[in-house]
Amino acid sequence: MTSSTRLTFDDLVERVLPVFRNNGCSENVARHLAVNCVSAERDAAHSHGLHRLKGYVSSLRAGWVDGRVTAVREDAGPAFIRIDARNGFTVPALALGRQAAIEKTMSAGVALIAIRNSHHLGALSLDIEPFAEKGLLAVSVINSMKSVVPFGGHEAVYGTNPLAYAVPRRSGAPLVVDQATSTMAHGDIQIAVRDGKTLEPGIGVDRHGQPTTDPEAILDGGALLPFGGYKGAAISMLVEVLCAALVGGKFSYEVDLSKVPGAATPSTGQFILLIDPERGRGALPHFVDRFEQLLTTLQAAGQERFPGDRRLAARAKAARHGIEVTSEQLKMIDELSA
Repeated sequence: MTSSTRLTFDDLVERVLPVFRNNGCSENVARHLAVNCVSAERDAAHSHGLHRLKGYVSSLRAGWVDGRVTAVREDAGPAFIRIDARNGFTVPALALGRQAAIEKTMSAGVALIAIRNSHHLGALSLDIEPFAEKGLLAVSVINSMKSVVPFGGHEAVYGTNPLAYAVPRRSGAPLVVDQATSTMAHGDIQIAVRDGKTLEPGIGVDRHGQPTTDPEAILDGGALLPFGGYKGAAISMLVEVLCAALVGGKFSYEVDLSKVPGAATPSTGQFILLIDPERGRGALPHFVDRFEQLLTTLQAAGQERFPGDRRLAARAKAARHGIEVTSEQLKMIDELSA
């Protein structure tokens, strides 16, 4: 029988830190990744929480990713930051440019961050929420290894290519949306396999390009479908343009994990757009007031909850009672730390 315990956020971070320290990460990188994983677990984004530890460790032990490298930041213009992660992880690379990006946004009214040669397995929402907490409107996209067929296609070309945006509010936490441009996130397919679940029709295809509800068939040479047919595929193409062609990274189809046994993290790029929503408004109503008007109208139209409500509820519960961790997860953490 599976048992569980509850740990505070800080205690779980300390429990996870040795996983990264003992597998080739510097202290700075280890802490950034541990906080990111635990934050996702706290927010009930389980597909990007502790579930991802095995992938991180596998890539580190394989030498596919450098856990000790320091990213390099370049000011490409008054409102443009380029970051070369140098085959390291995206989370610490973004942290290197975060404050400079905020300062550029406050100065110019807008800023772009283009990260290349970076590995990312975390929740995109966690990357941009801190910007909205500073009052900025943030939009980000990231591509990954090929796992999604183009519309009308029969083999994978795109990644799951999530899009996220964070909107500051008058009070309380920002509204944050984080969604794949595929029918499901790749991590959710992995969890479906782990839990022995069958998928709904229309999620993906097998290695022969035939529709399947078997998550194992999708992972075993198959692929996901873009959400919304050709419309989702068009958005996924835009993500490739911004995260590969623009930032100088790889297209999803250029990431070949098979070349390095154990490689599990996509090495691609990330694009972030930041806007100061109060810049130049003059006598116009405050941005946050207009946004609240929209939310009120949506509620009046029958929308009972907004994107991120479940995440915030899980976060509040974890703050009161701790983060629930199963005995199997604790065993995994200890084994990966060895």
